[in-house]
Amino acid sequence: MKITLLSEDRIRLDGGAGPLSVEADSAEMQYSPFHMMASGLATCTYSVLASWGTHAKLPVEDLAIEVGWTFAEEPHRVGSMDVDVVWPSLPPERRNAAVRAAGLCTVKKTLEMPPTVGVEVKG
Repeated sequence: MKITLLSEDRIRLDGGAGPLSVEADSAEMQYSPFHMMASGLATCTYSVLASWGTHAKLPVEDLAIEVGWTFAEEPHRVGSMDVDVVWPSLPPERRNAAVRAAGLCTVKKTLEMPPTVGVEVKG
């Protein structure tokens, strides 16, 4: 799998065999915590759709996921995320089913219903 940093607020995940790599168009772009969060959502969505597609006997070689985000203020945080499923070989009549399958991603569900997060300082 390959994660490509498309911008400061967008990534693309392409599937494939081999180790995970993270690439950027410019050496100045760094993999931020926000890129990492989007990568988790993209990887989860990709895994769910690749499994669904394989089970449905659909080609998944051209499946890719793009995730972008925008910020909100007070407090400063990620305010919204969008997931684009890029799947040229997916038959148009299967698109709604693919959207429903993508909705099963556990990371997406976690972001929709966030967990309690505790912070402790230990010595």
